[in-house]
Amino acid sequence: MPTPPTKARLRELTWPLFVPAALYGIGQGAAAPIFALRALELGASTGTAGLMVALSGFGMVLGDLPAGRIVARIGERWAIALGSSVGAAGVVLCIAAWNLASFGVGMLAMGVANAVWGLARHSYVVAAVSATDRGRALSTMAGSMRLGFFIGPFLGAGVIHGVGTAGGLWVELAAIVASGALMVAQPEDGDPVIADGGPRSLTSVLREHRKVLTTLGLGALLMGSARASRNALLPLWAAHIGMSASTTSLIFGISGAVDVAMSYPSGIWMDRFGRRAVAVPSMTFFAVGYAVLPLAGNAIAAGGVALVLGLANGLSNGVIMTIGADAAPPGHRAEFLGAWRLMHDTGMFVGPIAVGIISAVAVLGASVFALGVTSGLGAAAMYRWVAPLRVSPNQTGGPVGEPG
Repeated sequence: MPTPPTKARLRELTWPLFVPAALYGIGQGAAAPIFALRALELGASTGTAGLMVALSGFGMVLGDLPAGRIVARIGERWAIALGSSVGAAGVVLCIAAWNLASFGVGMLAMGVANAVWGLARHSYVVAAVSATDRGRALSTMAGSMRLGFFIGPFLGAGVIHGVGTAGGLWVELAAIVASGALMVAQPEDGDPVIADGGPRSLTSVLREHRKVLTTLGLGALLMGSARASRNALLPLWAAHIGMSASTTSLIFGISGAVDVAMSYPSGIWMDRFGRRAVAVPSMTFFAVGYAVLPLAGNAIAAGGVALVLGLANGLSNGVIMTIGADAAPPGHRAEFLGAWRLMHDTGMFVGPIAVGIISAVAVLGASVFALGVTSGLGAAAMYRWVAPLRVSPNQTGGPVGEPG
């Protein structure tokens, strides 16, 4: 990946960032509704399938802090090459899985790859654009992935129809290889960004920024839980009411259309009205969507809920990355962002695993109720700790005001 230009305009990031992100998103969109169904094929119960999906989030948690050090040492371009290789290996293992244990290892590897990919792209954008344009830049990047996530289920549905459930995973494998190759093909004009005074230890980063990580980070954790649980819970609910895999994939695609449509407007609103103006409504829509999901007894009703959750996800596009970028110290940007993403990705791990545990000991509807409550708490946390201020034109780092 080329060295980030100073205050780059969005179009200058198209080939280095947005197109590869869209390709990566196509793969994730094609595979997202398939992971739980693939686990069911291998003999998992509904609860165990939720736990298998959660392993991807656990892989992200394991990979976040090391990813910060990797990016600081070798640069974004080669970090993405490494992440793509690990991700491709994970998908192959999920396709060829002979039991739940091998499938789980593949899910774990894909989570680690997602951590490296996400951190490298995040760090690049923070360096490339001014603080006042971060909302639009990061939302456009997230929207590129969401565009892919929108296209992916439709493409996946066609492949699934031809080759079976694993077809969605074959689409993801092709997308990971293509996006990684496109990244590596970009010229690199400089050395990796090394932190002032040398790379920081993981514990020192966590200790130094513990106030931000335990306040703003709580909102990030709850948003991560709401986002990831959507990918685990909707396919399980669809199976619960008797929907086919291809219909489930199509519903994901329709939801993704709303998601994509909200990406750029979300960034404009963040830059114009502040981060809180987007973060709070996003979590509120998550809470509403999960609250009404138990009432969805057919494909049309489930599709309506998916649209509400797609709206919530679309509003949230880029908001966690933008808040983290505002708080990142320039001298140790990659290491801090690794710790910041750890909070969000911990939520992405905890959410689906909670769905699995609650479903195993109670009923699936209890998981839905729990997610509605925690999403409501997330809206309150975002209101409490995300400052309502816009970013100053001269700001290059530090929180967006004080947590309110």
